[in-house]
Amino acid sequence: MNYDHYTSFSVVRHEAGIVEMILGADGRLPVADAAGHGELAEIWRDFDKDPDVSVIVVRGQAKGFSGGGTLELVAAMADDFEHRARVWREARDIVYNMINCSKIVISAINGPAVGGGLAVALLADISIAAKDARLIDGHTRLGVAAGDHAAIIWPLLCGMAKAKLHLLLSDEISGEEAERIGLVSKTVDAAELLPTAFEIARKLAAGPQSALRWTKYSLNNWLRQAGPIFDNSLALEMLGFGGAEVREGLAAVRERRTPDFPKTSPV
Repeated sequence: MNYDHYTSFSVVRHEAGIVEMILGADGRLPVADAAGHGELAEIWRDFDKDPDVSVIVVRGQAKGFSGGGTLELVAAMADDFEHRARVWREARDIVYNMINCSKIVISAINGPAVGGGLAVALLADISIAAKDARLIDGHTRLGVAAGDHAAIIWPLLCGMAKAKLHLLLSDEISGEEAERIGLVSKTVDAAELLPTAFEIARKLAAGPQSALRWTKYSLNNWLRQAGPIFDNSLALEMLGFGGAEVREGLAAVRERRTPDFPKTSPV
């Protein structure tokens, strides 16, 4: 299996069936444009089919794990139905393809983790965060429903009360706080992030692969059971991209100001 056709991340093979998926370009905070968002959906099918892959370690760059989607991608979704429909399909595929990928996924989260990158970070089978990492689901701050992964997994990880608190307010959560509430598997000092991720990856790669994959498949039935909840949340997020709130949210981001959302809602 060759991964050279992917342009928004690179794949490096390590020993014993371990691959490293490195988001973004060297020295820059990874962000997803239209092409990158589609690639983030497709890669999990390739990993699943690759007989030489047992464990995937996903990481960002020195500046962070993920900066979310580009403003151009968000604006295109707000302006055009076809763009919204394409991103809806890709966002759905990111979640379901990760759930259905038989190989074990480990995320190593540093700096900010936003948008589709945050979905990958939290849908990983084992999520390891630097203590000073910054996890941010900013959907409601932008003016759309939290739809691209949050409804399917946040309540299962950290409970409904914490999920509502952070998703409704678009709060930033440190790596330490994320571990305390159960949103990530483990936190370590930043210098230990990658060594810890690869230590766990080596243990898993040396383990019984059928047993590990069947365990993952069984546990992920909790997520499959919540599929209708996710589908609903994603559809409502896309519906919101056609409304006034996201236009104000996008303008506020561009102008670096606090958004002034409409005070009433037709909902």
